[in-house]
Amino acid sequence: MKIKIIGKELKITEAINDYVEKKLDRIDKYFEDAEAEVTLRTEREEQIAEIYVIANGEKYRAVTEDKDMYASIDKDIDIIEGQIRKAKTKKEKMLREGSIRTMEVNQEKHTEVENEIIKTSYYEIKPMLPEDAVLKLQEKPTHNFLAFINVETGKVNVVHKLKDGKNFGLVEPEE
Repeated sequence: MKIKIIGKELKITEAINDYVEKKLDRIDKYFEDAEAEVTLRTEREEQIAEIYVIANGEKYRAVTEDKDMYASIDKDIDIIEGQIRKAKTKKEKMLREGSIRTMEVNQEKHTEVENEIIKTSYYEIKPMLPEDAVLKLQEKPTHNFLAFINVETGKVNVVHKLKDGKNFGLVEPEE
């Protein structure tokens, strides 16, 4: 692991340097090639440690403050190790679910249903003018059509969005 230690308004002693390298070994075991940038600074009575790790295209960062610099470094290492474990678990879970999804998709291809009604939706049909139906459909951007009773004819009509996305079509039964 490549380690860069920076001290802002703080002299990096050999002891602090060795401590940081020893603690970063806990992070190094997760990756083959990683880079770490450690910034240590003092503000008033607080010792602030910031650790930034880049590995496998992922970025991990932790900033903590404590009265003791060593405690601040320990907290950062714990935080970053937790972030790494969480990311690793998330990736493994996605891979597992991905393979299960792939299996389900492959199984669905073999038992594909055709020419069957596979979904039924229920909705209320209200009497209105075609212009009012267009306005009602515009209020619901996720819907593609609206069935209604045409007040002028007393028959069921359907107003639908056309492919151009700007205009609408009207479906009326023949006389």
